[in-house]
Amino acid sequence: MNQVQPNSEESPTREAKVSRSPAEWVTFGVASVILATVVGLVLYVWLGQQDQQPPTLSVSHDKATRQVDRQFYVPFTLVHQGGKTVESVRVIAELRINNVEETAEEEINFLASGETAEGAFIFSHPPQDGELSIRVASYKLP
Repeated sequence: MNQVQPNSEESPTREAKVSRSPAEWVTFGVASVILATVVGLVLYVWLGQQDQQPPTLSVSHDKATRQVDRQFYVPFTLVHQGGKTVESVRVIAELRINNVEETAEEEINFLASGETAEGAFIFSHPPQDGELSIRVASYKLP
């Protein structure tokens, strides 16, 4: 009986030393740099969030009130100067004229650090005839 010897080049047990082409090395290098960058950025963001300041919100109403028909529009600006992002920020305005009180409320869905949001409260009485106070009532952390 003739037995055929397996070809040494086709043997699955033989470890062949494969040399890589320059294109493969360049591709490997670029992929490694991209992977290292992504991992580094994830670690940077993760570690940076642990040391972030709490939210610091301030509201102001520097712009002039405008009247349209029998409604008075009081513009406001909300500024987030803290570190963490906030959601569902409630801003409340109260207008007191003699014994009459009007309340208006606005909710800002999302505000990142350093971000500004603008809006307006609408009253049925002129704000300049009474005492107007605008404040941030609450927020939620995501």
